Amino acid sequence: NELLSDKLHCKLGRNNSCDNKMMIIYCIILLVTLLCCNSSSWAFTSSSSSMPMKSTTTSTCLWSGRAGLGQSLLDWALDSPLWKYVLVPQARQKMVDTAASNGIPWDECKKWIQNEMKNDITETMILLDEHTEIPSYYQKPFHAYPDGNLCWEAACEAEIASSAVGARNFPDYGKQGETAFRDAFSSCLQEELGAHVPEGALIIDLGCSTGLSTRRLGEQYPEASRIIGFDLSPYFVKVAQRLLELAPIHSILEESGGSWVNSVKADNRLEFRVGAAESTGLPENSVDVVNLQFVAHELPINATLAILREAHRILKPSTGQLWFCEMDFETPGYAAQRANPLLFSLIRSTEPYLDEYADHANDIRAELKRLFSHTKMGAATGRHFSVVAVKESDDKDDISTHTFEDLRWDSRGNYAVDDTHLKVWENKK
Repeated sequence: NELLSDKLHCKLGRNNSCDNKMMIIYCIILLVTLLCCNSSSWAFTSSSSSMPMKSTTTSTCLWSGRAGLGQSLLDWALDSPLWKYVLVPQARQKMVDTAASNGIPWDECKKWIQNEMKNDITETMILLDEHTEIPSYYQKPFHAYPDGNLCWEAACEAEIASSAVGARNFPDYGKQGETAFRDAFSSCLQEELGAHVPEGALIIDLGCSTGLSTRRLGEQYPEASRIIGFDLSPYFVKVAQRLLELAPIHSILEESGGSWVNSVKADNRLEFRVGAAESTGLPENSVDVVNLQFVAHELPINATLAILREAHRILKPSTGQLWFCEMDFETPGYAAQRANPLLFSLIRSTEPYLDEYADHANDIRAELKRLFSHTKMGAATGRHFSVVAVKESDDKDDISTHTFEDLRWDSRGNYAVDDTHLKVWENKK
């Protein structure tokens, strides 16, 4: 009700860019959906998987798929012009408003990177090489961009939007929220789950976007000899390469001021490649660490499982580690959000595979346990998990000896980390 009165009513009354009739239709659909939900057409059931689960029944159940009139109406809305004219602008504006409320200069940073990329942006050449094929799942609209990740606008705004996401997850830190957000994953990986980088290591960063995660790996692990970021978007890779060429870059969020939303340090160990995470082309048993961060929720389940298998293939036996960080829809915050069709529709409108990712959480855990000799899973934030999975010593090991240790819940059955995330309608604490 608060969201309807505060946001949608405001749009109906004052925003000429939205079609008022479409907005009214959308509100009616959502109200009908809510009634359908109250009649229990959206249900969740306990998972039949043998994977570790929290022992209490209030938040442990996995959402096993939703059906009925409510789901049908939302599916129709997300496949209709409502997606383009109502949901997407609303979701995108939420990120822009969050940035502005937290002192993140979205437009200024965007203009700077566009100016630095102007020669690439004006070129009409095909960015993909002849050996790279873009799978159909990657050609869908993502993150309020009709062309998804295959466009310059998405590439130029990726790190700016990421800063807004960080501010939403750790609002007490304001414009430095993303640093706190990513530090939480690093802390969980290293201090709780046993992440380790040997001297001279090769680290692979799958789904590296414009290189922020890859650059952080370089800063955190000077002992690594080489760090390669893979991304399917040639636009993202071009921006990642250009930022590295421009280094050092000072962050505009620092007291001393700068040009870009993030600082960038020169590092000749870093390399960025256009390529699919499920088929890197790297030799088997050759990699020390594979980093897969905030990627799976943007993929159909078959692609996610294929990436886990590829990570296993290229990792070194006995010591090779997969670091896997993602959204956790078993947390109270995300579970409640997903249960509310009004709130979740705004998120799902720009994340076409979010439902599929949430529905298949057990399948992902089962595949991790099947592939890796020992897997540990911990709570990184109040809504996200981290995983460290270690490859077995040889291909003939007994799968029955594989272990999966779930550390996300405390002794009382509560999620181990408090939820600090903003409410959907909030931009700043």
